Amino acid sequence: MTQPEPQYLIKKTGITLPLVGFYDTPDKSTFDPLLRSNTCVFANYKQWKNGKYTLITKEQYGCPGAGTWLCNVKTKSREDYIKFLADDEGLKANHELMGKWLDYVQPYKQQHDFLVIGPLNKKAYEYLKTVTFFVNPDQLSMLMIGAQLFSSPGDPQPVLAPFGSGCMQLISLFNDLDIPQAIIGATDMAMRKYIPHDILAFTVTKPLFNQLSGIGKGSYLGKRFIKELKKSRRLSRLSSKTYL
Repeated sequence: MTQPEPQYLIKKTGITLPLVGFYDTPDKSTFDPLLRSNTCVFANYKQWKNGKYTLITKEQYGCPGAGTWLCNVKTKSREDYIKFLADDEGLKANHELMGKWLDYVQPYKQQHDFLVIGPLNKKAYEYLKTVTFFVNPDQLSMLMIGAQLFSSPGDPQPVLAPFGSGCMQLISLFNDLDIPQAIIGATDMAMRKYIPHDILAFTVTKPLFNQLSGIGKGSYLGKRFIKELKKSRRLSRLSSKTYL
């Protein structure tokens, strides 16, 4: 299958940051240049913008959290994780709640030897699992409407905002990658220092990426709400310059 091109979506939303793919692949040679992950995967955010890729394996995954949630490698005991996340990081009100969360969430089940994160690669579309848009709040609202566009009452929620680490929000927190669904991500305080202060992540499954790429001229993207929003932002910028 050929990778779709979301050109109309990108043009109308004004997204300028490169789209980032999460790949589970048997062949790392398709990706070049490759960087090993030695810390948080988002430490390579600027490298992704420059066309480089992050390689993650069960042997070298950088952050222990990435090892746990992306590679299903046991990096801490359950008790140590509870103490670290609840006591050291203060991410849940008590040990019981932290333990329930740990028991509920499941690591991503890696299919091949190599996990790769970086710019979209047409040659590896077969192994693409999710696509991440890095967006400002206005663009996030536009993508959320796109995710809702084909959703019917009773369908799985098209947009989620689950608790978890930044790398989990790239893939692990999806229950079913075959469902058109999105996660609002980059809400993990530990990884936000690596990205601009006004940027969030909108990570979509492959089926939703295909849907978003097919949105055409008759949709909300060409209607008045987005035009009015863009106009208001232009006027706001002009007003700000007047008073500087």
